[in-house]
Amino acid sequence: MADLMQFVKDELVVRKDFPEFGAGDTITVYYEIKEGEKTRTQFFKGVVIQRRGSGTTETFTIRKMSGAVGVERIFPVNLPALQKVEINKKGHVRRARIFYFRELTGKKAKIRDARR
Repeated sequence: MADLMQFVKDELVVRKDFPEFGAGDTITVYYEIKEGEKTRTQFFKGVVIQRRGSGTTETFTIRKMSGAVGVERIFPVNLPALQKVEINKKGHVRRARIFYFRELTGKKAKIRDARR
């Protein structure tokens, strides 16, 4: 049964090639929104809080500030509505999941740039 599940995950799910990114990186995600019969592209730019899962169930969480309110969104990597992912800035953090970032404000909320 596990082999059958793995076969379905590997063969039937369309893989998209996105650039490598991780926690601390600032990225822009472009995705399609359907409003009635119309479709439009919307983007969400923020800091990657975490990546979790593997294969078809992999997701990543992005956090952005909208005014004084923090907004988080979880995107599945294999979401058909995802069009592209752009890396704006590579960040250097010491954790794979930076949930402590939620409580930081002001200068403390800055993430160090990674050396290139």
